[in-house]
Amino acid sequence: MKKRLIVLMLALAMLVVQLSACGGGNSGDSGDSGAAAEKQLVVQVGPNPETLDPALNSAVDGANTILHLFEGLLIVDKDGQLAPGQAESWETSEDGLTWTFHLRDGLKWSDGSDLTAKDFEYSWKRIAAAETAAPYAETVLSPIKGFEEAAGTPAETDEEGNVTKEAIPGNLDALAIKAVDDKTLEVQLSAPCTFFGSLAAFATMMPVQQATIEKNGDAWATSPETYISNGPFKMSEWEQGSHITVVKNPDYWDADSIKLDSIKFMLIEDANAAYSAYQNGEVSFIKDVPTEEIPSLEGNEEFHVDPIIGTYYLNLNCNMDVFKDAKVRKALSLAIDRKYVAETIMQGTYTAAGNFMGPGWKDTDGSEFLDNSNGGKPYINVDNFEADLAEAKKLMEEAGYPGGQGFPEITYSTNDTGYHKAVAEYLQQAWGELGINVKVDIVEWASFTPMRRNGEYETARNGWVGDYDDPSNMLDLLYSSNGNNDGKYNNPKYDEQMDIARSTTDLKKRSDALHKAEDILMEDAGCVPVAYYNDFWLQSSKIDGMWHSPYGYWYFMYADINE
Repeated sequence: MKKRLIVLMLALAMLVVQLSACGGGNSGDSGDSGAAAEKQLVVQVGPNPETLDPALNSAVDGANTILHLFEGLLIVDKDGQLAPGQAESWETSEDGLTWTFHLRDGLKWSDGSDLTAKDFEYSWKRIAAAETAAPYAETVLSPIKGFEEAAGTPAETDEEGNVTKEAIPGNLDALAIKAVDDKTLEVQLSAPCTFFGSLAAFATMMPVQQATIEKNGDAWATSPETYISNGPFKMSEWEQGSHITVVKNPDYWDADSIKLDSIKFMLIEDANAAYSAYQNGEVSFIKDVPTEEIPSLEGNEEFHVDPIIGTYYLNLNCNMDVFKDAKVRKALSLAIDRKYVAETIMQGTYTAAGNFMGPGWKDTDGSEFLDNSNGGKPYINVDNFEADLAEAKKLMEEAGYPGGQGFPEITYSTNDTGYHKAVAEYLQQAWGELGINVKVDIVEWASFTPMRRNGEYETARNGWVGDYDDPSNMLDLLYSSNGNNDGKYNNPKYDEQMDIARSTTDLKKRSDALHKAEDILMEDAGCVPVAYYNDFWLQSSKIDGMWHSPYGYWYFMYADINE
């Protein structure tokens, strides 16, 4: 009996050893004896993205995710320099009009199929197609020869909606992009464009798989099963409003450099919820830090503040009769105490903006564009608010609204993260000084961007972070036909200067045109700059090897986790 008991105990001990070897107590283990735990980085860079279609995205949070799933011909490295991506090399002709990209050997999509130069030709022409409705189409493709013919022109109508000029359909074959062979893409420009390499690295210009899109339509970018990509990671889960999980892509050309097994992007819109998740160790990085917590984070090595090139500004819907008067627009702009907003409401994390174009943008000679604007002086003296408010009241009177009499109540729309709600409440008070009643409308992020783009608002928060450091990237936003012209600003004199900047090969003439465009914009109050951006975030000290760019992106793909 004793002998049988000993045998039974030995058998139970063996069973315990076998179960322990299976690693059932750690969901990160692979299931093999001795296997290392899975390295998963959990981060929060924003709420549920409006879209993860590279051609349709226009938001920084969406681009942050897309950059981990796709790769363009070129990339931006940790030093902010252009580097080889899907193209191992590239060259420009002596006259600057022909760019030739040479793709790497053996490039693959995440489904294992071959990726060739023809995929880039298809993807870039898809951006130009009117039916795609890519908001960045004009920005990224206008330097390419044949863009206007490829894009076509929409119909023109009068105030009663009658068609005065028929639409001209686009001809995508006119766009001078050609896959010479499987490994060579040739692009012809209409004029030299020194920053075209930066465009080739931009998220909108990432390749997409033609067969997948033709089979699934717009739905291709909404499900892991159809989301075929070509970057260091591929999508494995997308639970709307909860998380997006991406896993290492073994078919990526540089897969050996990727140390993480997966990244989980938590789709948290509320900053307090994000902060709680960080404190509880549920996430290792959060972009949205509650503003009320910032004073207590001073000196914390995990709290980071880094400048980016971009401006926090407001749109006044120029399609509305009340905002067609430049005097009204300028009055609303001058009634804002930018220094108070930046230093008190935004707690010094942003900087008061006296210009539309802030620090970091480069002029054509490599100097700071800001230093050369308006004779080196800000258009709005942020230290002279009392005088500005007096001028604002005078402009309202000249526009026919003395003390705000007869001016309709207006709605200010914003999403509720960061400082946005606090700024909205301040604007109620500031514009109230002009006798204007302001209603605040808090809009969910997923609906906010399309609402603004479609012009379905009266006044709204906006902002732009540079995709590359050429000032045209931001000034193009106010071009009348630009897909990102949310304020519907339309001034032929402004368009004329931007057209000169696009077409001239004379760098001095280009610089002059860009500065004249900003002069017109600021005098016209085509939009209302408020503050220059900085990014601030919380990051665990265990994260190593990631970096942040001046364009507002966090690069987690080469990160590692040190326990």
